[in-house]
Amino acid sequence: MDAVNAGQSLIAELEDAIRSGSKDKRVDTLRRITDLFIADSDRLSDQQIDIFDDVLGHLLKRIEAKALAELSRRLAPINNAPIDVVRRLARDDNIVVAEPVLAASVRLSDNDLIDIANTKTQAHLQAISARPKIGEAVTDVLLQRGDRDVFHILAGNSGASFSQRGYETLVRQAEGDERLAEKVGLRLDVPLRLFRELLWRATEAVRARLLTLASPENRPHIQRVLATISEDAQREASRQSEHDYAKAHARVTAMRAEGRLDETAVFDFAKAGQYADIVAALSLLCSAPMPLVENLLQSKHREAILIPCKAAQLQWPTVYAILNCRSIAGKLSDLDVDSARTDFIKLSTSGAQRVLRFWQVRHAVANEGGPSDVPSPGRLQRLSQPPLSGGLTS
Repeated sequence: MDAVNAGQSLIAELEDAIRSGSKDKRVDTLRRITDLFIADSDRLSDQQIDIFDDVLGHLLKRIEAKALAELSRRLAPINNAPIDVVRRLARDDNIVVAEPVLAASVRLSDNDLIDIANTKTQAHLQAISARPKIGEAVTDVLLQRGDRDVFHILAGNSGASFSQRGYETLVRQAEGDERLAEKVGLRLDVPLRLFRELLWRATEAVRARLLTLASPENRPHIQRVLATISEDAQREASRQSEHDYAKAHARVTAMRAEGRLDETAVFDFAKAGQYADIVAALSLLCSAPMPLVENLLQSKHREAILIPCKAAQLQWPTVYAILNCRSIAGKLSDLDVDSARTDFIKLSTSGAQRVLRFWQVRHAVANEGGPSDVPSPGRLQRLSQPPLSGGLTS
């Protein structure tokens, strides 16, 4: 069919359908013209496509949504579909009509998509978010106006490209959304800085699922980033700990100068879970370095925790509060309480002070920031005179 004959035939059929006033006639004509276009679409010239564009455009004004949705579905995969018709379908307020071409038609430019994303509903934005390829300018608008569903569709769409600002928006939104964090974390195109930020903020459960879901080639990358995050966290914790200890030491030193550093103060620190203040207070009360006191309080041997407490001449209720401090031993069972109380009563103040002096000598000789270990229960017994029994025996 040449362009002139095709145009005359289509226009004549169109005029007849419009004059008839029959809805069924118009729908039937729309289908027949669409069939004709699709059958010859790969052979049509631009001029012939323009004719179809004009003819279909006239029919669209008087066609119900159901038929328009069918037209949208049929034209969506056609690379040279009538462009004006596609644009009109994409801008239809009815998402059933707009969705097929919004999600798939290559005839829509970035400018078309940006305009629609700026003016239409979240359903329209979701349809655009599912396109096989989406440029950065479009995703910027989608992320600016989109709801949670839009974010999830985009994050899971490997054909979506994001600007630096777009990635930052995704990562920020993922902080409170574990499913979104997983989808963003599985993308291979997230900049390293933002990927580290994402994993840093993610929960342990999200990190574990990412490692499980990641492809074999991407899993080592995630593991390396997680290892770096762990090292950074340890360094930050160390810096924070040093800062906390310095402030705690200053507070407790001031309390001692004012005559307020006593057993009641230590008891209050323990009940409030102020670990750094407990360490600083015990350090001053038993005249031992803070690193040594902390090492004893963190020993896997609960008996070692009793040493600085006895050397500071604390009473059992205060020691019990310290043992129950989450940062030290945590909640004790009744059996643990009875055993610790027995050991504490049997431990002499002089014996505890002797153990602390021994470890201070080791600390000075090694010239280190703190001892690398603490005495085992058996060694505590040998260092304490007279010999101890009960929980401190090996």
